[in-house]
Amino acid sequence: MKTEITYLGNIIRVDSGTIEVEVSNEIPSAAPIINGRLYKIGQIGTFVKIPIGNITIYGIVSSVSNTPSKSDETLLKYSFGSRFLTVQLVGEKVGEDDFEKGIGTYPTINDEVHIVIEKDLFYIYGKKDSGSIEIGKHSSSENLSVYADLHRLVLRHCAILGSTGSGKSNTTVSILKAILNGYQGSRIILVDPHGEYSSAFPDAKVLKINDPANPLFIPFWLMSFDELAYFLVGAKPTDDQKPDYRLFRDLVTTLKKENCNLKSGVVNPDFVTSDSPIPFSARKLWHEMNWLLNATFSSANKDAQTRATAQEINAGDCENLIPAQFTPYPTNNTAPFKSRHQEYYSYEKKILSRLKDSRFDFLFNPGDFKDADSDKDLHHLLNEWIGSDSKLSILDLSGVPFEVLDITVGLITRFVYDSMFWGRNEPYTGKNRPLLLAYEEAHNYLNKNDNNSYSKAAVERVFKEGRKFGLGALVISQRPSEISETILAQVGTFIALRLTNSGDQSIVKSSAPDNLNSLIDLLPSLRTGEAIIVGEAIKIPSRVRLKLNVPRPTSDDPKLVEKWQQEHPTNEENYKTVVTRIRQQKF
Repeated sequence: MKTEITYLGNIIRVDSGTIEVEVSNEIPSAAPIINGRLYKIGQIGTFVKIPIGNITIYGIVSSVSNTPSKSDETLLKYSFGSRFLTVQLVGEKVGEDDFEKGIGTYPTINDEVHIVIEKDLFYIYGKKDSGSIEIGKHSSSENLSVYADLHRLVLRHCAILGSTGSGKSNTTVSILKAILNGYQGSRIILVDPHGEYSSAFPDAKVLKINDPANPLFIPFWLMSFDELAYFLVGAKPTDDQKPDYRLFRDLVTTLKKENCNLKSGVVNPDFVTSDSPIPFSARKLWHEMNWLLNATFSSANKDAQTRATAQEINAGDCENLIPAQFTPYPTNNTAPFKSRHQEYYSYEKKILSRLKDSRFDFLFNPGDFKDADSDKDLHHLLNEWIGSDSKLSILDLSGVPFEVLDITVGLITRFVYDSMFWGRNEPYTGKNRPLLLAYEEAHNYLNKNDNNSYSKAAVERVFKEGRKFGLGALVISQRPSEISETILAQVGTFIALRLTNSGDQSIVKSSAPDNLNSLIDLLPSLRTGEAIIVGEAIKIPSRVRLKLNVPRPTSDDPKLVEKWQQEHPTNEENYKTVVTRIRQQKF
């Protein structure tokens, strides 16, 4: 009724999803006080309601003007002192039923429009239930919590997007803590390329490259053959027609078949392929290649050049990368003869170079996971990552060389995916205990323009098929426009903080309902720690404030003014440690 304190004005135009409202001139203030609370009329992004009998229709203010939008024929009717709101309709509440998105009954001309007060907002957002988490507080009400459906948030996948300094890391911590604190059986793996998050989660299990206390090992033999060939020698699957590539694959398969009596269970050698995640020695792989290349034989016939006819003086030591020694061959075409097995000529030195590079020790010297005779097998590795008492495992990849970050993330993802796939019906994993994989700085290794990205292929598989096996994913990025389109197309919920780039904004806009694009247009002007949330996990696209977490990730800007005000004496000795770390690629 017009006599109610919430009365705002009347509808003067109705489109398919939009109405236009003339604000009543009888309202004494642009900021009326209702039930002791100040409400601002015409704030973009705020709600209004249209009561029609037992139906209440809700809309969001998208624009404000002192003239109606179609003013040619109405200039005489409306004074320029009037106020006009364009409102996008979002949902309705019938009687005592819950709020639902979508419009079943449309308003008409001259229907009354009212201010939405705090009580109405509770009708829209409801209260926390056993299947939701609190994301933050609604920007228009400090008392109104906004909840997300946890099932849809995780298994329909989600993304946290925001420009540098917008509060992206803090938002990630808020979401993960809401899950961890609310659900005792929750399980999360956070891939952390910069090592920022351990300070924010003191109770998490942190596994870090080159950390003596809690080392992160990712055995190289987890790679598929294509990944291994690319990493070791730069070969690609298109090289399959080359004899050296096929022999390389056969050699890897042979070495794997020698190690089928494993701690996780005996494997039938007939089922072993070059892709099977079975431990073998990369040093032995190199040693076999070197042996074939450099051996001398009593026969010049290639087929007769075997170990039985080899003129070996010393077998060497594959573990210490010492090659075998042979009787030198003469130049007069008499025995012993030079090896005719030169297929591995282009591979052997490349593999040796990789093995000697200390930056790759986490792959080639993975502690207790080194080979079939080591103390631990893959079931121990899985338990460290997803089966320990800690609900959150942080895989700190800050010590991983950039050129191998792609394969590292791909290995982690594929191994976790395979464990969920093959264990999907087990009582302790798969569908019976889902898992969330979170990827920080996703644009660095999930780039849509990278055609040779192993991590992208693995993560895309999670986004396309993971939910069926209890595996959900979260991508965190400051440049969503650079991320694989396949991944973004599968994201069910976007949590978008301040985004200033139009290309990045369009990613979020494409996921929002067409009639709510005005809300997405607010992205460049959002405050730090404020987000627009759209998608399956939330009842209605909303502008939300997220609380500031303490402790926070170590991603804050340096205190530039404070540091530059200090005097720093010049001393060339200061940089010795820096240079050593550059050379060793270790902290």
